[in-house]
Amino acid sequence: FKRQQGYDVRFQTGTDEHGQKIELKAEEAGVTPKKFVDDVSGQIKSIWDLMNTSYDRFIRTTDEDHEKQVQKIFKKLYDQGDIYKGFYEGMYCTPCESFFTQSQLVDGKCPDCGRPCQPAKEEAYFLKLSKYADRLIEHINTHPEFIQPESRKNEMMNNFLLPGLQDLCVSRTSFKWGIPVDFDDKHVIYVWIDALSNYITGLGYDVDGNNDELYKKYWPADLHLIGKDILRFHTIYWPIMLMALGVPLPKQIFGHPWLIQNDGKMSKSKGNVMYADDMVRLFGVDAVRFFVLHEMPFENDGIISWELVVERINSELANTLGNLVNRTISMSNKYFGGVVTNTGVTEEVDEDLKNVVLNCRIKVAECMDKLKVADAISEIFTLFKRCNKYIDETTPWLLAKDEDKHARLGTVLYNLLESIRIIAVQLKPFMPDTSDKILEQLNTDISSYESIQSFGALKAGGRVGTATPLFLSLIHI
Repeated sequence: FKRQQGYDVRFQTGTDEHGQKIELKAEEAGVTPKKFVDDVSGQIKSIWDLMNTSYDRFIRTTDEDHEKQVQKIFKKLYDQGDIYKGFYEGMYCTPCESFFTQSQLVDGKCPDCGRPCQPAKEEAYFLKLSKYADRLIEHINTHPEFIQPESRKNEMMNNFLLPGLQDLCVSRTSFKWGIPVDFDDKHVIYVWIDALSNYITGLGYDVDGNNDELYKKYWPADLHLIGKDILRFHTIYWPIMLMALGVPLPKQIFGHPWLIQNDGKMSKSKGNVMYADDMVRLFGVDAVRFFVLHEMPFENDGIISWELVVERINSELANTLGNLVNRTISMSNKYFGGVVTNTGVTEEVDEDLKNVVLNCRIKVAECMDKLKVADAISEIFTLFKRCNKYIDETTPWLLAKDEDKHARLGTVLYNLLESIRIIAVQLKPFMPDTSDKILEQLNTDISSYESIQSFGALKAGGRVGTATPLFLSLIHI
Protein backbone atom coordinates (compact mmCIF):
# COMPACT_ATOMS: atom_id res chain seq x y z
CA PHE A 1 0.00 0.00 0.00
CA LYS A 2 2.79 2.43 0.84
CA ARG A 3 4.55 1.61 -2.42
CA GLN A 4 1.35 2.41 -4.28
CA GLN A 5 1.17 5.77 -2.50
CA GLY A 6 4.63 6.56 -3.84
CA TYR A 7 6.78 5.83 -0.80
CA ASP A 8 10.24 4.31 -1.16
CA VAL A 9 9.63 0.98 0.57
CA ARG A 10 11.91 -1.85 1.62
CA PHE A 11 10.25 -4.98 2.98
CA GLN A 12 12.34 -7.70 4.57
CA THR A 13 11.27 -11.11 5.85
CA GLY A 14 12.95 -14.46 6.29
CA THR A 15 13.67 -17.44 8.52
CA ASP A 16 15.28 -17.91 11.94
CA GLU A 17 17.21 -21.18 11.52
CA HIS A 18 19.41 -21.95 14.54
CA GLY A 19 18.73 -23.61 17.87
CA GLN A 20 18.32 -26.82 19.79
CA LYS A 21 14.93 -27.75 18.42
CA ILE A 22 16.31 -27.55 14.86
CA GLU A 23 19.21 -29.76 15.84
CA LEU A 24 16.82 -32.32 17.35
CA LYS A 25 14.44 -32.23 14.37
CA ALA A 26 17.31 -32.72 11.95
CA GLU A 27 18.55 -35.68 13.97
CA GLU A 28 15.07 -37.23 13.90
CA ALA A 29 14.95 -36.73 10.13
CA GLY A 30 18.39 -38.26 9.66
CA VAL A 31 19.88 -35.19 7.97
CA THR A 32 22.31 -32.45 8.89
CA PRO A 33 20.86 -29.30 10.48
CA LYS A 34 21.88 -27.30 7.40
CA LYS A 35 20.07 -29.69 5.07
CA PHE A 36 17.02 -29.56 7.34
CA VAL A 37 16.84 -25.75 7.40
CA ASP A 38 17.52 -25.51 3.67
CA ASP A 39 14.44 -27.63 3.02
CA VAL A 40 12.18 -25.87 5.54
CA SER A 41 13.33 -22.37 4.61
CA GLY A 42 12.70 -23.23 0.96
CA GLN A 43 9.16 -24.28 1.80
CA ILE A 44 8.49 -21.07 3.75
CA LYS A 45 9.92 -18.91 0.97
CA SER A 46 7.76 -20.75 -1.57
CA ILE A 47 4.66 -19.84 0.46
CA TRP A 48 5.64 -16.16 0.47
CA ASP A 49 6.12 -16.38 -3.29
CA LEU A 50 2.88 -18.30 -3.77
CA MET A 51 0.98 -15.54 -1.96
CA ASN A 52 2.49 -12.82 -4.22
CA THR A 53 4.42 -11.20 -1.38
CA SER A 54 6.65 -8.39 -2.63
CA TYR A 55 9.62 -8.67 -0.27
CA ASP A 56 12.97 -7.10 -1.14
CA ARG A 57 15.11 -9.57 0.77
CA PHE A 58 14.36 -12.98 2.21
CA ILE A 59 17.06 -13.21 4.84
CA ARG A 60 18.16 -16.48 6.43
CA THR A 61 20.03 -16.46 9.73
CA THR A 62 22.40 -18.99 8.15
CA ASP A 63 23.42 -16.37 5.56
CA GLU A 64 27.18 -15.77 5.80
CA ASP A 65 26.95 -11.97 6.01
CA HIS A 66 24.45 -12.26 8.87
CA GLU A 67 26.49 -14.80 10.85
CA LYS A 68 29.64 -12.68 10.60
CA GLN A 69 27.92 -9.58 12.00
CA VAL A 70 26.20 -11.54 14.79
CA GLN A 71 29.61 -12.66 16.05
CA LYS A 72 30.85 -9.07 15.95
CA ILE A 73 27.73 -7.82 17.76
CA PHE A 74 28.18 -10.40 20.50
CA LYS A 75 31.87 -9.49 20.90
CA LYS A 76 31.14 -5.76 21.05
CA LEU A 77 28.51 -6.22 23.75
CA TYR A 78 30.88 -8.46 25.70
CA ASP A 79 33.82 -6.06 25.40
CA GLN A 80 31.78 -3.13 26.69
CA GLY A 81 30.47 -5.12 29.66
CA ASP A 82 26.87 -5.59 28.55
CA ILE A 83 27.38 -9.36 28.23
CA TYR A 84 28.97 -11.42 31.01
CA LYS A 85 29.55 -15.11 31.74
CA GLY A 86 27.62 -17.00 34.42
CA PHE A 87 25.46 -20.07 34.98
CA TYR A 88 21.81 -20.56 34.15
CA GLU A 89 19.59 -22.90 36.07
CA GLY A 90 15.86 -23.16 35.44
CA MET A 91 13.10 -24.89 33.54
CA TYR A 92 13.74 -25.00 29.80
CA CYS A 93 11.14 -25.26 27.02
CA THR A 94 12.85 -26.63 23.92
CA PRO A 95 10.12 -25.67 21.37
CA CYS A 96 10.08 -22.06 22.63
CA GLU A 97 13.83 -22.01 23.28
CA SER A 98 13.15 -20.24 26.58
CA PHE A 99 14.17 -20.61 30.20
CA PHE A 100 11.59 -20.04 32.93
CA THR A 101 11.65 -19.93 36.71
CA GLN A 102 9.31 -22.25 38.62
CA SER A 103 7.07 -19.30 39.44
CA GLN A 104 6.67 -18.44 35.75
CA LEU A 105 5.39 -21.89 34.81
CA VAL A 106 1.64 -22.46 34.43
CA ASP A 107 0.58 -25.74 35.99
CA GLY A 108 4.20 -26.79 35.75
CA LYS A 109 4.31 -26.18 32.00
CA CYS A 110 5.62 -23.55 29.59
CA PRO A 111 3.58 -20.33 29.94
CA ASP A 112 3.88 -19.67 26.20
CA CYS A 113 3.07 -23.00 24.54
CA GLY A 114 1.79 -25.20 27.36
CA ARG A 115 4.33 -27.96 26.74
CA PRO A 116 6.39 -29.66 29.45
CA CYS A 117 9.65 -27.99 30.52
CA GLN A 118 12.82 -29.78 31.58
CA PRO A 119 15.23 -28.73 34.35
CA ALA A 120 18.48 -27.43 32.87
CA LYS A 121 21.71 -25.94 34.17
CA GLU A 122 24.61 -24.78 32.07
CA GLU A 123 27.32 -22.19 31.72
CA ALA A 124 26.04 -19.26 29.71
CA TYR A 125 26.63 -15.66 28.76
CA PHE A 126 24.00 -13.11 29.83
CA LEU A 127 22.85 -9.76 28.47
CA LYS A 128 22.30 -7.07 31.13
CA LEU A 129 18.67 -6.26 30.47
CA SER A 130 18.30 -4.60 33.87
CA LYS A 131 20.93 -2.00 32.96
CA TYR A 132 18.68 -0.59 30.22
CA ALA A 133 15.21 -1.27 31.66
CA ASP A 134 14.54 2.25 32.94
CA ARG A 135 15.67 3.76 29.65
CA LEU A 136 13.32 1.45 27.73
CA ILE A 137 10.40 2.26 30.05
CA GLU A 138 11.02 5.97 29.47
CA HIS A 139 11.13 5.42 25.70
CA ILE A 140 7.82 3.57 25.72
CA ASN A 141 6.20 6.24 27.90
CA THR A 142 7.41 9.07 25.67
CA HIS A 143 6.62 7.26 22.40
CA PRO A 144 3.04 5.96 22.81
CA GLU A 145 3.03 4.73 19.21
CA PHE A 146 6.07 2.47 19.79
CA ILE A 147 4.11 -0.67 20.74
CA GLN A 148 0.74 -1.31 19.09
CA PRO A 149 -2.02 -2.13 19.81
CA GLU A 150 -2.32 -0.43 23.21
CA SER A 151 -3.20 -3.70 24.94
CA ARG A 152 0.11 -5.21 23.85
CA LYS A 153 2.00 -2.25 25.28
CA ASN A 154 0.19 -2.63 28.60
CA GLU A 155 0.99 -6.33 28.64
CA MET A 156 4.72 -5.74 28.17
CA MET A 157 4.86 -2.94 30.73
CA ASN A 158 2.78 -4.58 33.47
CA ASN A 159 3.93 -8.18 33.08
CA PHE A 160 7.61 -7.74 32.33
CA LEU A 161 9.16 -4.28 32.52
CA LEU A 162 7.61 -2.80 35.65
CA PRO A 163 8.06 -5.92 37.85
CA GLY A 164 11.78 -5.89 36.94
CA LEU A 165 13.79 -7.65 34.26
CA GLN A 166 16.09 -10.61 34.79
CA ASP A 167 19.24 -10.67 32.69
CA LEU A 168 18.86 -12.67 29.48
CA CYS A 169 20.67 -15.89 28.62
CA VAL A 170 22.32 -15.27 25.23
CA SER A 171 24.52 -18.33 24.70
CA ARG A 172 24.24 -22.12 25.03
CA THR A 173 26.66 -25.01 25.43
CA SER A 174 24.21 -27.97 25.31
CA PHE A 175 23.95 -28.00 21.50
CA LYS A 176 26.12 -27.02 18.56
CA TRP A 177 23.70 -25.80 15.87
CA GLY A 178 24.24 -22.09 16.19
CA ILE A 179 26.71 -19.32 15.43
CA PRO A 180 29.85 -19.94 17.54
CA VAL A 181 31.03 -17.36 20.06
CA ASP A 182 34.32 -16.70 18.31
CA PHE A 183 36.27 -16.08 21.52
CA ASP A 184 34.76 -19.04 23.44
CA ASP A 185 34.01 -21.82 20.99
CA LYS A 186 32.19 -24.17 23.35
CA HIS A 187 29.36 -21.60 23.33
CA VAL A 188 26.95 -20.87 20.49
CA ILE A 189 25.10 -17.58 20.30
CA TYR A 190 21.53 -18.07 21.45
CA VAL A 191 18.53 -17.25 19.30
CA TRP A 192 17.79 -13.73 20.59
CA ILE A 193 20.93 -11.93 19.45
CA ASP A 194 21.14 -14.16 16.38
CA ALA A 195 17.58 -13.89 15.09
CA LEU A 196 16.64 -10.37 16.12
CA SER A 197 19.71 -8.72 14.64
CA ASN A 198 18.64 -9.81 11.14
CA TYR A 199 16.70 -6.55 10.80
CA ILE A 200 19.91 -4.54 10.68
CA THR A 201 22.34 -7.13 9.26
CA GLY A 202 19.94 -7.56 6.32
CA LEU A 203 20.50 -3.88 5.56
CA GLY A 204 24.27 -4.13 5.74
CA TYR A 205 24.82 -2.93 9.31
CA ASP A 206 28.44 -3.29 10.37
CA VAL A 207 29.60 -3.19 13.99
CA ASP A 208 32.85 -1.51 12.92
CA GLY A 209 30.95 1.38 11.34
CA ASN A 210 31.33 0.41 7.69
CA ASN A 211 27.58 0.40 7.16
CA ASP A 212 26.00 -0.26 3.77
CA GLU A 213 24.03 2.48 2.02
CA LEU A 214 20.86 0.43 2.56
CA TYR A 215 21.33 0.68 6.31
CA LYS A 216 21.93 4.42 6.12
CA LYS A 217 18.81 4.84 4.00
CA TYR A 218 16.27 2.55 5.68
CA TRP A 219 17.18 2.32 9.36
CA PRO A 220 15.46 2.92 11.72
CA ALA A 221 12.61 0.85 10.36
CA ASP A 222 9.20 2.48 10.31
CA LEU A 223 7.50 -0.77 11.28
CA HIS A 224 8.14 -4.25 12.62
CA LEU A 225 5.06 -6.34 11.83
CA ILE A 226 5.15 -9.46 14.00
CA GLY A 227 2.93 -12.08 15.60
CA LYS A 228 1.75 -11.28 19.11
CA ASP A 229 3.48 -14.43 20.47
CA ILE A 230 6.94 -12.94 19.85
CA LEU A 231 6.14 -9.46 21.13
CA ARG A 232 8.31 -9.71 24.26
CA PHE A 233 11.41 -10.47 22.22
CA HIS A 234 10.82 -7.54 19.88
CA THR A 235 9.72 -4.93 22.41
CA ILE A 236 12.11 -5.73 25.29
CA TYR A 237 15.13 -7.78 24.21
CA TRP A 238 15.56 -6.18 20.79
CA PRO A 239 15.31 -2.50 21.87
CA ILE A 240 17.76 -3.13 24.71
CA MET A 241 20.21 -4.78 22.29
CA LEU A 242 19.95 -1.73 20.04
CA MET A 243 20.42 0.66 22.95
CA ALA A 244 23.55 -1.23 23.97
CA LEU A 245 24.86 -1.04 20.39
CA GLY A 246 24.06 2.67 20.13
CA VAL A 247 21.67 2.01 17.24
CA PRO A 248 18.33 3.87 16.86
CA LEU A 249 15.18 1.94 17.78
CA PRO A 250 12.53 1.04 15.20
CA LYS A 251 9.70 3.55 15.16
CA GLN A 252 6.86 1.10 15.74
CA ILE A 253 6.29 -2.55 16.61
CA PHE A 254 2.89 -4.00 15.85
CA GLY A 255 1.93 -7.38 17.32
CA HIS A 256 -0.88 -8.75 15.18
CA PRO A 257 -3.36 -11.33 16.52
CA TRP A 258 -3.87 -14.89 15.33
CA LEU A 259 -6.38 -16.60 13.12
CA ILE A 260 -7.68 -19.49 15.18
CA GLN A 261 -10.28 -22.19 14.71
CA ASN A 262 -13.36 -22.40 16.90
CA ASP A 263 -11.66 -25.05 19.03
CA GLY A 264 -8.58 -22.90 19.58
CA LYS A 265 -5.11 -22.44 18.10
CA MET A 266 -4.15 -24.65 15.16
CA SER A 267 -1.73 -27.48 15.90
CA LYS A 268 -0.51 -30.55 14.10
CA SER A 269 -1.38 -32.69 17.12
CA LYS A 270 -5.02 -31.59 16.87
CA GLY A 271 -5.01 -32.22 13.14
CA ASN A 272 -6.73 -28.87 12.49
CA VAL A 273 -4.02 -27.02 10.56
CA MET A 274 -5.13 -25.18 7.41
CA TYR A 275 -2.17 -24.78 5.05
CA ALA A 276 -1.88 -21.82 2.70
CA ASP A 277 -0.91 -23.90 -0.33
CA ASP A 278 -3.90 -26.24 0.17
CA MET A 279 -6.21 -23.23 0.43
CA VAL A 280 -4.73 -21.67 -2.71
CA ARG A 281 -5.30 -24.86 -4.69
CA LEU A 282 -8.97 -24.81 -3.64
CA PHE A 283 -9.79 -21.10 -3.69
CA GLY A 284 -7.02 -19.19 -5.50
CA VAL A 285 -4.39 -16.79 -4.17
CA ASP A 286 -6.49 -13.64 -3.96
CA ALA A 287 -9.39 -15.36 -2.23
CA VAL A 288 -6.99 -16.52 0.49
CA ARG A 289 -5.35 -13.09 0.72
CA PHE A 290 -8.78 -11.49 1.04
CA PHE A 291 -9.93 -13.86 3.76
CA VAL A 292 -6.83 -13.50 5.90
CA LEU A 293 -6.76 -9.70 5.59
CA HIS A 294 -10.51 -9.32 6.08
CA GLU A 295 -10.83 -11.68 9.04
CA MET A 296 -7.70 -10.67 10.97
CA PRO A 297 -8.87 -8.00 13.41
CA PHE A 298 -6.68 -5.18 14.71
CA GLU A 299 -6.40 -6.53 18.24
CA ASN A 300 -8.39 -9.68 18.96
CA ASP A 301 -7.95 -13.08 17.36
CA GLY A 302 -9.96 -13.85 14.22
CA ILE A 303 -11.72 -17.09 13.34
CA ILE A 304 -10.92 -19.27 10.33
CA SER A 305 -12.71 -22.41 9.14
CA TRP A 306 -13.40 -24.05 5.81
CA GLU A 307 -17.07 -23.14 6.14
CA LEU A 308 -16.31 -19.49 6.85
CA VAL A 309 -13.89 -19.23 3.91
CA VAL A 310 -16.56 -20.57 1.56
CA GLU A 311 -19.19 -18.22 3.01
CA ARG A 312 -16.95 -15.16 2.57
CA ILE A 313 -16.01 -16.12 -0.99
CA ASN A 314 -19.67 -16.52 -1.91
CA SER A 315 -21.01 -13.40 -0.21
CA GLU A 316 -18.16 -10.91 -0.70
CA LEU A 317 -16.14 -12.08 -3.69
CA ALA A 318 -18.63 -13.83 -5.96
CA ASN A 319 -21.77 -11.81 -5.16
CA THR A 320 -20.61 -8.34 -4.09
CA LEU A 321 -17.39 -7.91 -6.12
CA GLY A 322 -17.75 -10.35 -9.01
CA ASN A 323 -21.40 -9.65 -9.71
CA LEU A 324 -20.87 -5.88 -9.86
CA VAL A 325 -17.99 -6.10 -12.34
CA ASN A 326 -19.62 -8.79 -14.46
CA ARG A 327 -22.97 -7.12 -14.95
CA THR A 328 -21.49 -3.65 -15.51
CA ILE A 329 -19.14 -4.88 -18.25
CA SER A 330 -21.95 -7.00 -19.71
CA MET A 331 -24.36 -4.03 -19.83
CA SER A 332 -21.72 -1.84 -21.48
CA ASN A 333 -21.24 -4.45 -24.20
CA LYS A 334 -24.96 -5.10 -24.58
CA TYR A 335 -26.22 -1.52 -24.70
CA PHE A 336 -23.26 0.39 -26.21
CA GLY A 337 -21.27 -2.24 -28.04
CA GLY A 338 -18.58 -1.94 -25.39
CA VAL A 339 -17.91 1.75 -26.08
CA VAL A 340 -17.37 3.83 -22.95
CA THR A 341 -19.95 6.59 -23.19
CA ASN A 342 -20.36 9.66 -20.98
CA THR A 343 -23.10 12.00 -22.14
CA GLY A 344 -23.12 14.15 -19.01
CA VAL A 345 -26.81 13.56 -18.28
CA THR A 346 -26.57 13.63 -14.50
CA GLU A 347 -28.92 13.29 -11.57
CA GLU A 348 -28.54 13.90 -7.85
CA VAL A 349 -27.81 10.24 -7.12
CA ASP A 350 -24.66 10.49 -9.27
CA GLU A 351 -23.08 13.06 -6.96
CA ASP A 352 -23.76 10.89 -3.95
CA LEU A 353 -22.03 7.95 -5.63
CA LYS A 354 -19.03 10.08 -6.61
CA ASN A 355 -18.65 11.44 -3.08
CA VAL A 356 -18.68 7.95 -1.61
CA VAL A 357 -16.18 6.74 -4.22
CA LEU A 358 -13.72 9.59 -3.61
CA ASN A 359 -14.06 9.47 0.18
CA CYS A 360 -13.18 5.78 0.15
CA ARG A 361 -9.57 6.54 -0.73
CA ILE A 362 -9.28 8.84 2.29
CA LYS A 363 -10.88 6.31 4.63
CA VAL A 364 -8.67 3.47 3.40
CA ALA A 365 -5.52 5.58 3.88
CA GLU A 366 -6.60 6.50 7.41
CA CYS A 367 -7.18 2.84 8.27
CA MET A 368 -3.87 1.72 6.79
CA ASP A 369 -1.93 4.43 8.63
CA LYS A 370 -3.38 3.00 11.85
CA LEU A 371 -2.51 -0.56 10.71
CA LYS A 372 -6.22 -1.42 10.64
CA VAL A 373 -5.94 -3.50 7.49
CA ALA A 374 -9.21 -5.39 7.97
CA ASP A 375 -11.06 -2.08 8.29
CA ALA A 376 -9.37 -0.78 5.14
CA ILE A 377 -10.47 -3.71 3.00
CA SER A 378 -13.96 -3.45 4.52
CA GLU A 379 -14.13 0.16 3.32
CA ILE A 380 -13.33 -0.99 -0.21
CA PHE A 381 -16.04 -3.63 -0.11
CA THR A 382 -18.50 -1.10 1.27
CA LEU A 383 -17.83 0.81 -1.93
CA PHE A 384 -18.62 -2.29 -4.02
CA LYS A 385 -21.94 -2.49 -2.19
CA ARG A 386 -22.64 1.20 -2.81
CA CYS A 387 -22.13 0.65 -6.53
CA ASN A 388 -24.51 -2.29 -6.50
CA LYS A 389 -27.05 -0.06 -4.77
CA TYR A 390 -26.49 2.59 -7.47
CA ILE A 391 -27.52 0.02 -10.08
CA ASP A 392 -30.75 -0.62 -8.16
CA GLU A 393 -31.35 3.15 -7.88
CA THR A 394 -30.80 3.91 -11.57
CA THR A 395 -32.28 0.71 -13.09
CA PRO A 396 -30.18 0.69 -16.30
CA TRP A 397 -32.20 -2.24 -17.71
CA LEU A 398 -35.27 0.00 -17.67
CA LEU A 399 -33.40 2.97 -19.12
CA ALA A 400 -32.32 0.73 -22.00
CA LYS A 401 -35.94 0.15 -22.97
CA ASP A 402 -36.60 3.88 -23.48
CA GLU A 403 -34.80 5.52 -26.41
CA ASP A 404 -35.23 8.92 -24.75
CA LYS A 405 -33.23 7.64 -21.74
CA HIS A 406 -30.32 6.32 -23.81
CA ALA A 407 -28.10 9.30 -22.99
CA ARG A 408 -28.85 8.92 -19.29
CA LEU A 409 -27.98 5.22 -19.55
CA GLY A 410 -24.57 6.13 -20.98
CA THR A 411 -23.77 8.32 -17.98
CA VAL A 412 -24.99 5.70 -15.50
CA LEU A 413 -22.75 3.06 -17.02
CA TYR A 414 -19.83 5.48 -17.21
CA ASN A 415 -20.21 6.25 -13.49
CA LEU A 416 -20.18 2.53 -12.74
CA LEU A 417 -17.16 1.83 -14.95
CA GLU A 418 -15.18 4.70 -13.43
CA SER A 419 -16.19 3.67 -9.91
CA ILE A 420 -15.05 0.12 -10.60
CA ARG A 421 -11.74 1.41 -11.99
CA ILE A 422 -11.15 3.44 -8.83
CA ILE A 423 -12.02 0.44 -6.68
CA ALA A 424 -9.71 -1.82 -8.70
CA VAL A 425 -6.80 0.56 -8.14
CA GLN A 426 -7.47 0.58 -4.39
CA LEU A 427 -7.74 -3.20 -4.39
CA LYS A 428 -4.24 -3.62 -5.84
CA PRO A 429 -2.26 -3.95 -2.57
CA PHE A 430 -4.77 -6.40 -1.14
CA MET A 431 -5.76 -8.53 -4.13
CA PRO A 432 -3.24 -7.75 -6.90
CA ASP A 433 -4.31 -10.39 -9.42
CA THR A 434 -7.99 -9.48 -9.08
CA SER A 435 -7.17 -5.80 -9.49
CA ASP A 436 -5.32 -6.56 -12.73
CA LYS A 437 -8.19 -8.71 -14.03
CA ILE A 438 -10.73 -5.96 -13.37
CA LEU A 439 -8.60 -3.35 -15.13
CA GLU A 440 -8.15 -5.79 -18.01
CA GLN A 441 -11.92 -6.18 -18.35
CA LEU A 442 -12.23 -2.40 -18.28
CA ASN A 443 -9.49 -2.35 -20.94
CA THR A 444 -7.68 0.53 -19.24
CA ASP A 445 -4.14 1.14 -18.05
CA ILE A 446 -5.10 4.17 -15.95
CA SER A 447 -4.15 2.64 -12.62
CA SER A 448 -1.94 5.08 -10.70
CA TYR A 449 -2.79 6.14 -7.17
CA GLU A 450 -2.95 9.74 -8.39
CA SER A 451 -5.67 8.79 -10.88
CA ILE A 452 -8.16 7.98 -8.11
CA GLN A 453 -7.97 11.37 -6.42
CA SER A 454 -10.66 12.71 -8.75
CA PHE A 455 -13.57 11.17 -10.62
CA GLY A 456 -13.51 10.94 -14.40
CA ALA A 457 -10.08 9.66 -15.49
CA LEU A 458 -11.57 6.80 -17.52
CA LYS A 459 -11.60 7.96 -21.13
CA ALA A 460 -14.87 8.05 -23.05
CA GLY A 461 -14.68 6.52 -26.50
CA GLY A 462 -12.59 3.55 -25.47
CA ARG A 463 -13.94 0.01 -25.40
CA VAL A 464 -14.34 -2.31 -22.45
CA GLY A 465 -13.23 -5.93 -22.70
CA THR A 466 -15.20 -9.12 -22.28
CA ALA A 467 -17.09 -9.84 -19.06
CA THR A 468 -15.47 -12.84 -17.39
CA PRO A 469 -16.50 -14.14 -13.93
CA LEU A 470 -13.86 -13.24 -11.35
CA PHE A 471 -15.08 -15.61 -8.64
CA LEU A 472 -17.52 -18.51 -8.69
CA SER A 473 -19.93 -19.39 -5.91
CA LEU A 474 -18.95 -22.49 -3.97
CA ILE A 475 -20.90 -25.23 -2.27
CA HIS A 476 -19.49 -26.50 1.02
CA ILE A 477 -19.87 -30.26 1.45
